[in-house]
Amino acid sequence: MLNDRECKNAKRQEKPYKLPDGNGLYLEVKPNGVKAWRYRFELRQDGVAKESVFAIGTYASPPSAESAEQAAARRAGGVFTLAEARDERTKARALVKQGINPAHSRQLDRIKREQANATTFEAVAKEWLSLKDWEDVTKKRRLDMLTRVVFPKIGTLPVAAVTSAHVLDVLTTSAKQNGPTVAAEAKRSMSGVFELAISTLRATFDPVHPVRKALPPNKTQHKRALTTNEIGALLRAVDGHGGRHETLTAFRLMWWTLCRPSEAAEARWDEVDLAAAVWRIPAERMKKREAHAIPLPAQAVAALQALHAITGHRVHVFPGRDNRDGPMAVASFRQMLYALDWAGKYSPHATRTTGSTRLNELGYRSDWIERQLAHAEPNAVRRTYNHADYMANRAEMMQAWANMLDAWQQGANVLPLRKTV
Repeated sequence: MLNDRECKNAKRQEKPYKLPDGNGLYLEVKPNGVKAWRYRFELRQDGVAKESVFAIGTYASPPSAESAEQAAARRAGGVFTLAEARDERTKARALVKQGINPAHSRQLDRIKREQANATTFEAVAKEWLSLKDWEDVTKKRRLDMLTRVVFPKIGTLPVAAVTSAHVLDVLTTSAKQNGPTVAAEAKRSMSGVFELAISTLRATFDPVHPVRKALPPNKTQHKRALTTNEIGALLRAVDGHGGRHETLTAFRLMWWTLCRPSEAAEARWDEVDLAAAVWRIPAERMKKREAHAIPLPAQAVAALQALHAITGHRVHVFPGRDNRDGPMAVASFRQMLYALDWAGKYSPHATRTTGSTRLNELGYRSDWIERQLAHAEPNAVRRTYNHADYMANRAEMMQAWANMLDAWQQGANVLPLRKTV
């Protein structure tokens, strides 16, 4: 049997030579000085014995100081001490006894590792998203959440390697930084991704399930209409927030026009006609896939004129914080509300519910309000014949609404006289 001194002192010669250790293991010393571990074995297949050689790796003298992690990395690179080479021989012999060629087994293991590394959580998540029968705007919004909240932590991991501890870290961090609503969306999304991975044999279990109740349930009342006092308090809180100017202006635009949060966040300058005080959103950005014209009150026009000096050279009215060539993230609204301690009392979509409720209370015609909100007419017959836009009426109504918002923000707690129309 060999000892380490013999291995270390073996000198290269003009021709390769072997230093046998026993049980098929030997050290081959090559003319270029490389010392390679080889295991010679005989494998019987179909009644015929066939001799083969398994390349274990190259020789390394025992390091004087090496951590377990460093040793594992060295072995992963195919470098083995004498003792380690003997361990590899033992493993290879066990395979041969089972009729398995150790070289073929290692090749199969490498393929499995490569497949596992290629099947990352991010790759499966994008596949899951592509299979959803959702509108493009919904898919984009969900991908934005995954990109911000989930992928930075587990996106590069093989989907089968993600543990419940990883998932819990994603959820707790998201709840702390983005609020319970985003954390709940992340939880549902991750569980959906693992469901796909399991059904396609890329994972064996859903690590979300054991920690699904780790966070308190999300109790946000998404669509409750705010009272006039609450509207004023919210607008005052946002006004004193001190956050990004783009986020604050987008939030105000949502209130001035009662548009959807995504419509405000992703607004483009080519949609806005400040001279005519009209914002025309194309069909592809609307939930109902119908183009929508929105009258802009004087407050909105003034704010957008001021912002044009800052972002007017870009495509989007409200560019993203990190990617200035794209729109701001809709989640920016929720992050701001979470920082202001409003996350559990109000969600951005409640703006539309609030506006509809208060304008109806004031006696404005429901046709005007529903058209402003871009809601579809529920009556099929009426929908066929009623194509009125009520633009002039809506412009008057929304200017009055913007004025009321100013009054409530300043502390007024009464509604104007009921409008008769």
